[in-house]
Amino acid sequence: MTITHLKAGKPETERAEDDAKVRATVEATLADIEARGDAAVRELSEKFDGYAPEAFVLSASEIEAAMQKVSTRDMEDIKFAQAQIRGFAEAQRASMTDIEVETLPGVILGHRNIPVQSVGCYVPGGKFPMVASAHMSVLTASVAGVPRIVASAPPVKGAPHPAIVAAMHLGGAHEILCLGGIQAVGAMALGTESLDPVHMLVGPGNAFVAEAKRQLYGRVGIDLFAGPTETMVIADDTVDAELCATDLLGQAEHGYNSPACLITNSRRLAEETLAEIDRLLGILPTAETASVSWRDYGDVILCDSHDEMLAVANDMAYEHVQMMTDRDDWYLENMHSYGALFLGPRTNVANGDKVIGTNHTLPTKKAGRYTGGLWVGKFLKTHSYQKITTDAAAAEIGAYGSRLCMLEGFVGHAEQCNIRVRRYGGRNVPYGEAAE
Repeated sequence: MTITHLKAGKPETERAEDDAKVRATVEATLADIEARGDAAVRELSEKFDGYAPEAFVLSASEIEAAMQKVSTRDMEDIKFAQAQIRGFAEAQRASMTDIEVETLPGVILGHRNIPVQSVGCYVPGGKFPMVASAHMSVLTASVAGVPRIVASAPPVKGAPHPAIVAAMHLGGAHEILCLGGIQAVGAMALGTESLDPVHMLVGPGNAFVAEAKRQLYGRVGIDLFAGPTETMVIADDTVDAELCATDLLGQAEHGYNSPACLITNSRRLAEETLAEIDRLLGILPTAETASVSWRDYGDVILCDSHDEMLAVANDMAYEHVQMMTDRDDWYLENMHSYGALFLGPRTNVANGDKVIGTNHTLPTKKAGRYTGGLWVGKFLKTHSYQKITTDAAAAEIGAYGSRLCMLEGFVGHAEQCNIRVRRYGGRNVPYGEAAE
């Protein structure tokens, strides 16, 4: 196996140092929010966003005023995107059914899919107001039937962002906050004097938001670790450098620490893509951000074969994987660790980010090895139940249970079974012994 790095980003040791600094900052900030509540949240909002209104929760009139600022065309586009996302989410919800089966005569087992009772949906603002993140979290939670949906996004230019507010409201948010960063996710998860805590946090964010979700996990549920965006292009000589470079920089512009990686078996394509990236950075309006990400977090990996490319891709487990090869369906069948796949040159990651219908909140930092992205099922808890409807079944299952409990030394457990063998089976089982 010959794998060559024609370009490599920061070494892992430097990335780990960056992560450690973020962890310490987040830990201190969350402790302050928990101790001082609204006062801490207000100070943080004023410090980072220059925003300290009388209340962070928007009133009905404030929501209406914000929506009035959205142009007719933008509102139509938001509604179109939400229709695509709602349609796919409803199809996913329909695939999840409650079940009830009789496994033995008189023994009934089942499960029910029950919505989480309250969720906090974070929508990033920062450099780019992520209107689409409202569709992905709020609307999907609504399709799942969550009865309390709190949505929060930072102010933009000192005020709620009109299109984000519109997307949250149309998506089904019950409470809308104009609040960003650690202070937003901390307030939603921990609660303050003016905000009841939620049971679950969802949505993407920068490194600080992702770390806050990680530290809050356990106090609340989370969807997944969705930190700075990652994009990978897997390509062979069936496509050209312009397409590859455009797809890499399209995601690198998210922030200064957004990894972008090309994996290919074509040295010509690799070298031409490097040159094309340099050319595009000379004309891309967001080059200030994208160039730093590409410099520090960009990789170009040259492999000998598609098998090697597959192995490297599965090991890196990136969030977005754009596939442009002569065997895209083969990769679909064999990829097992990623956030989402984008198959063929006709589609692209931006389609998934904004409009096509799949969810764009996806696992980063190799979390794709153990979880998929946000979807309607993340808002549902599958709870099992059992019941026994006949005396004969109670005695039969009880006898097995009694013996298996005694096998493990659990006498109290065994007696739970034994008392039912006695009552419903009419059998005399000595106390503290296994039923025969």
